Amino acid sequence: MGQRRRKGRPISGLIVIDKPTGRSSNHVLQQIKRLFNAQKAGHTGNLDPLATGVLPICLGEATKLSSYLLAGDKRYQVTAQLGVATDSADADGNIIATSRVPTLDEEKVSAVLQQYLGQQTQIPPMYSALKVNGQPLYKLARQGIDVKRKERAITIDAINLIKLTDRSLTLDVACSKGTYIRTLIEDIAQSLDTLAHVTMLRRTHAAGYTLHQAHTIAEITAIAEQGESALDQSLQAVETILPNWQKLVLSAEQSQQIQYGQTIQYQETQQVGMVSLYNEQGKMLGIGDVSELSVVSPKRLFVFPN
Repeated sequence: MGQRRRKGRPISGLIVIDKPTGRSSNHVLQQIKRLFNAQKAGHTGNLDPLATGVLPICLGEATKLSSYLLAGDKRYQVTAQLGVATDSADADGNIIATSRVPTLDEEKVSAVLQQYLGQQTQIPPMYSALKVNGQPLYKLARQGIDVKRKERAITIDAINLIKLTDRSLTLDVACSKGTYIRTLIEDIAQSLDTLAHVTMLRRTHAAGYTLHQAHTIAEITAIAEQGESALDQSLQAVETILPNWQKLVLSAEQSQQIQYGQTIQYQETQQVGMVSLYNEQGKMLGIGDVSELSVVSPKRLFVFPN
């Protein structure tokens, strides 16, 4: 039996979407996939339905780079209501507890925030997309089931107070992958002798992409009405996705060896680790891993239609 033909176009590239509130990241992903009529699509980091902001979406061969973008740092603006805790730690959840809010000033709050800078561990919330035995935690949470979660190492690179009122605070947070802002807000509230939950969360940066590069779904829908050619022009090429990675330009013979899945010797680089691979014509072939002996192993290779 022959291989089942994929539906849609074999188009490749990346587009940054400004995710609207009230929709899951997967819902937005599927909508963009349909608009582009793309064979394959994947996003590079889940946002809660409440959250808005930068959601890079990879199409076609660019999906092979999704996991590397997922590993990139993030930046958020978050507003929290003080004195109220919910089961999901955001405004979409049910209130489970209330507490008094002590008198706070910017100096006191900023001093507490500084305690959360740097490397630390965090326990993921039950209301998250993490899976235990193949089951997303949020589905278990909705059934009232609580399971033990492993601590995860995270890094908070910057955390600054933007606004403080009697019942709320707004922060700017730069952090590593895997950071749950809802959990961070709960921990900060505890340090301030109160409770809190997230009422607004906006991702302003993700894996090097910013809101300045983001399109709304309405904008992409309008472009789609102009035809596939106009849509394709809104995509960023796969060559632009990993701008900070070292690029190795391979000879025709080396390119052929790599595309056959073979390792090659590449003495022209002192780089060790992950690199982007290009042929002499400037076409990106994929990504590879360079050993200390300057041996390049292919890791993810692109297969573009002829």
